[in-house]
Amino acid sequence: MTQMECYVDTIINVFHQYSVRLGHPDTLNQKEFKQLVEKELPNFLKNENKDDEVLDHIMEDLDTNSDKTLSFEEYAILIARVIHATHEEMHKDGHGHGHSHGPVPGGEGGKGHCHSHGGHGHGHSH
Repeated sequence: MTQMECYVDTIINVFHQYSVRLGHPDTLNQKEFKQLVEKELPNFLKNENKDDEVLDHIMEDLDTNSDKTLSFEEYAILIARVIHATHEEMHKDGHGHGHSHGPVPGGEGGKGHCHSHGGHGHGHSH
């Protein structure tokens, strides 16, 4: 698998590592969402002290159908926002056009080994 394919696989596996814990195995409830953010995105809210109110507001914003859970599609919105914010931070730290995104891990055009961390191999027929 390519480096990007490995990252996509990881994003999917992380969702399922948390979604299977309580309730419906293919959605994140509020507790699962908080656990995921606190464990997998510890720097995401570093300036907010991981305030429960902030996490509640973020989940409410992501929960587009207001069912008090996050589907994979709603979780994907979070991932897109985190990627965008991280990219903006890289530009800010790099002071404009002369910024650097760093070397490509694994080299060889981004191809390397995927390291699955507890993936559950969920097959979906959506």
